[in-house]
Amino acid sequence: MPAPLHFMTVAELAKGIAAKTVSPVELTKALIARVAALDGMTHSFIEVTADLALAQAKKAEDEVMAGISRGPLHGVPVGLKDIIDLKGVRTTAHSHQLIDNWAKDDAFVTQKLKAAGAIILGKLATHEFAMGGPSFDLPFPPARNPWNLAHFTGGSSSGSGAAVAAGFLPAALGTDTGGSIRLPAAFCGIVGMKPTYGLVSRRGVLPLSQSLDHIGPMTWTVEDNAILMKVLAGHDRLDPASADRPDPAPEALLGTGVKGLRVGYLPSLGEQADATGEVKDAVASVATTLADLGAVVEEITLPPLADFAACGSMILLSEAFAIHEPQIKGKPELYGEILRDRLLLAGLIDASDYVQALRLRAELVAAVAQTMSRFDIVVCAATATPAPLITDVPKFGLFNKPPLTFPFNVTGMPSLTMCCGFSAAGLPLSVQIAGYAFGEATIYRAARAYEAATAWRARRPTLEAATPMSLAAE
Repeated sequence: MPAPLHFMTVAELAKGIAAKTVSPVELTKALIARVAALDGMTHSFIEVTADLALAQAKKAEDEVMAGISRGPLHGVPVGLKDIIDLKGVRTTAHSHQLIDNWAKDDAFVTQKLKAAGAIILGKLATHEFAMGGPSFDLPFPPARNPWNLAHFTGGSSSGSGAAVAAGFLPAALGTDTGGSIRLPAAFCGIVGMKPTYGLVSRRGVLPLSQSLDHIGPMTWTVEDNAILMKVLAGHDRLDPASADRPDPAPEALLGTGVKGLRVGYLPSLGEQADATGEVKDAVASVATTLADLGAVVEEITLPPLADFAACGSMILLSEAFAIHEPQIKGKPELYGEILRDRLLLAGLIDASDYVQALRLRAELVAAVAQTMSRFDIVVCAATATPAPLITDVPKFGLFNKPPLTFPFNVTGMPSLTMCCGFSAAGLPLSVQIAGYAFGEATIYRAARAYEAATAWRARRPTLEAATPMSLAAE
């Protein structure tokens, strides 16, 4: 039985649009209607750009009917995390401070999407300036997990994760400084890729930590993710961190299997974070499945998670404070409580702390590179638990519960998270697959092989049957 229109993947929609069996206009109208009917439960959107989207859909449909093709995103709706600029639309960063911040230009990635014929359906919820937590003192409510509305989406690309899982969008963009693409992807049961540092330009995106920030795609399937990455990757001479490299061809190895692939299995990462038995078993099953498919799997170790967390958090907080220092000192009351307290803590870090963190970072990068020289990918846990209750997210979790995604921000290596099962409570469990710099194609190769060998993509959340939440915090 074919999937309903709102649950069709990017690849399926691309085929339907090319064959003229799917209308970009009708698709866009259907998704706008679905968001209007159901997003009052998930709060994934900050703004639906309905007029813009319908105009773009009409243009795409006219082009398709005239025999013009811009590629697999032509006529396909996507969403932008609300720290990514869309010309003529507010970029609020989910903050009172930027409630009237109208973007004068498109971000580089927005330009890329438009050139590919994508339809921009709207701006998606985030944590304040991509650093706060799920807060109830901001101009918009926090996004909620479509699998269970009482639970956390992960952050900070919270709306992106929720919107894709809920079938509001087939794809969305997120940003990732310590896990902000991969954690929502993990908790919402979708696919999220943090690419190699510098592969995707950050121009036109509000910065958090310039040496750790990444931009990447969030989708339902691995194939869709590679399609988005193909469009997003590319040199931008106006972003000093942008890598000037040939086309990475992220889609090149899809469907080639994993026979002979060298896989480093890293169970110790989850163990250091006291991962639940469900998580450890699910991740172990990924390693077993890859071995059954012909990969050569070997257990490995990396430097302690605590070292990556100490190093990464020091760099992140220092660089974030440098960006926000005038505002946090001048008008701290304009920040939500969670971000305000995190930034005030960051103000206690001195130059010596930052330099020591940079030194440790260099040592960690070298240690991981030495290990990775023997492997094509690393397989490990994405999170220590399934999604917690939204009311149980700690204010300073960066320190007492460091994310398992942090090592690959520190190293700048590409890393993807994807669903690898469900907890007894019905919440997604996820695995993290990392690779060497600019090795996105190999990660997608392994992820696609695992996805094809399992049935997890057949299971979707059912918002229509959910009960709207009415928590006291709201």
